[in-house]
Amino acid sequence: GVLVTEVIYRKKAEEREFLIVDAAMNDLVRPAMYSAHHDIDPLVEAVPGEPLVPVDIVGPICESGDTFAKQRALPLLQAGDRIAFRSAGAYGAVMSSEYNSRPLVPEVLVSGDHFAVIRRRPTYDEMIARDTIPAWL
Repeated sequence: GVLVTEVIYRKKAEEREFLIVDAAMNDLVRPAMYSAHHDIDPLVEAVPGEPLVPVDIVGPICESGDTFAKQRALPLLQAGDRIAFRSAGAYGAVMSSEYNSRPLVPEVLVSGDHFAVIRRRPTYDEMIARDTIPAWL
């Protein structure tokens, strides 16, 4: 399985460049928890002859653990471009959470040119509705 995410912002710091993506450690916790390596494929065609650029790929939660990869050589990606984290399937799904009030990602099953959403993304209202207030409060 793959986790598809979109680049939100490209940030150049003094010594590093960052790609901030809309996926976060709650969607794929294996890099934060185990330092797991996931191959990353850009889903845009690279410009011929353009050099690869080393970037840190991070999520939007702004915690040190919200890091998917460090100094990974990728084409010059910009906001709106998409990338895919490989080998993110079953373990990524069962280990995901709604940490930081982030809804779970939808799951899509693909077979050839057919696809179907097999688990939709919950709404914020659905997430909050699972909480109950004790009668004694």
